[in-house]
This record gives sequence, structure tokens and C-alpha cells, in this order.
Amino acid sequence: MTAPETAHPPSQQAEWVQRPERSNQAMLRVMTWISLRLGRAPARFVLAGISLYFLLFAPAAKSASRAYLRRALEREPTFADVFRHFHSFASTIHDRVFLLNARFDLFRVEVHGEDVIQDVLAAGRGAILMGAHMGSFEVARAIGRRQPGLKVAMLMYEENARKLNAALAAINPAAVQDIIPLGQLDSMLRVQACLDQGMVLGVLGDRTLGGDPTLRVPFLGADAEFPVGPMRLAAMLKRPVLFMSGLYLGGNRYAIHFERLADFSEVERDRRDAAVEAAVVAYAACLERHCRAAPCNWFNFFDFWRPKGARP
Repeated sequence: MTAPETAHPPSQQAEWVQRPERSNQAMLRVMTWISLRLGRAPARFVLAGISLYFLLFAPAAKSASRAYLRRALEREPTFADVFRHFHSFASTIHDRVFLLNARFDLFRVEVHGEDVIQDVLAAGRGAILMGAHMGSFEVARAIGRRQPGLKVAMLMYEENARKLNAALAAINPAAVQDIIPLGQLDSMLRVQACLDQGMVLGVLGDRTLGGDPTLRVPFLGADAEFPVGPMRLAAMLKRPVLFMSGLYLGGNRYAIHFERLADFSEVERDRRDAAVEAAVVAYAACLERHCRAAPCNWFNFFDFWRPKGARP
């Protein structure tokens, strides 16, 4: 394993910002419409057709899926592998509608590492939940709504938060209050206040907008850029960081995993940068392990390994 390289803030936007994931947005609209009108069981009969449609007519996403699966599976992916990748994504979008409307009875959810999250709750100082575009983060937020003492909110860049708030409001207006937009004047005050109340704050650590500092670390056989900002935020606030994934297991089954990544509670200022870099490396390694264990759950449909500044 090669040592990570500190990356300067890039001058260009990240590929996923330059080339919006049109297939993802379109699939979200289609699945929301079907879910609200047909219900979960009937709508699942058409999921395969929808997945196949986007697989056939989203060539850029299909190419990126194959490139990722080739790394995760360590072999050449078949058409069936790529279809399962798209179908897993469609399934989690479909289920989000019901989770946001508190239909937890429709799902079987197993929790791994429950002692990890319970330790955080017992300490009463809150924590950062570092997730990824993997499986369903909404499953963990839903668990938080039904379990006393576990309150989960999401941290997002302001523009992403605005778009998601609009989408969530159409499904369940109560879900909007669980999102804290970053980049506003009072963002840090709100984050600090939530942590002081013992809340856990979720952030997705596998993408950068392009203008943020990154760290280049080994991931699935090649170096890739990971944002430093989420870990730096946790270090500034002296809070523990947990890895969280809500893996889709097929049917109505999910598995939530909580794992310890880092604890910045006692990290002094002069050791902060080194601690942040180590935590980003640990995050990438943890994400890689979950990608290999459940390859169809990572939903980054773009070239994650494309060198910075290279033309897509």
C-alpha cells in the first residue's frame, strides 16, 4: 500500500458536479411516482424493467459501473453484475419513500456494532457518522426516529441540501428538519448545538465538490481523491467519528453497520493534521472493505479514479 498524498484544492469542479447524474435524478422521479401510487409490493414488480431501461440508456453511468465493479469484484463484470448494481440503486430509492413515511414495518433491519453507537449515546457528546453513497443512509435515520435517544441529522453542502429538502418535502415534510446545510453563516453554530445535545450528525465522505482540499489515498487498487473537510470538521469539534453503512441485502432486508474510525476528543492542535489524514485513510480502507463485501451497494456512477484535471 502506498502512502497517501496530500492534494491541493483543485481548480476545477469534480466530475460528478460537472456531469450531473441525470440517470440518478430521473430514476428518483420515476421511483417516487410509482412508490406513492402503487405501494411497495406491487411497485417492486416494475423495478426490474426500470433498472434495465436506465442500464440501456445511460451509457456513461453503465461504463462507470463496469469500471468500479471490475475493481470491487476483481474480475470482468458481467451484464448481470451491472444490472444488479442498477437494481440495488433503484431498490434503495424505492424504499426511501416508505422509510420517510415511517413504514418501518415493511422492512427487516439488522444492526451490527450496536454497542458502538450505544457508547456514543451514553457519553452524551454526540458524534459524526461518516457514511458514503452506499446502500441507504435513510435506514439509519429511520432507526433514529424509532429508537429513543438516537437522533440523527444530515450535514450537506447548501445546494445539495436545498435540492434534497425540496424532494423530501414532497414525500414527508417532517424529514426536512433533519438536514443542516453547510456553508451558511450559522452552520457551525447549529452543528455545535446539535452535538452538544448528544445528536449524531451524518455526512457522506466519498465525494468532493472539487474546490475542497482532498487526500489521495489507495482505494480498490488505485489512488483516489477523498475530501478532507468532514474529518477536519470532526477534529475541530473534538468529536468521535463512526463509519456507518446501511447495506441493501435484497428483498426487504437491510443491514446497518457502525464501526469506530477516529476519536478527536483528545487530539491537540499541533497533531490535528496528522490525525485527520490517518482518519481519511481509515475511512477509505473501511469503504473498500464494504465495497468488496457488498459491491452492488456503492452508488457512485462516475469515474471515481479519473486524475484531477483530466478530461472526462
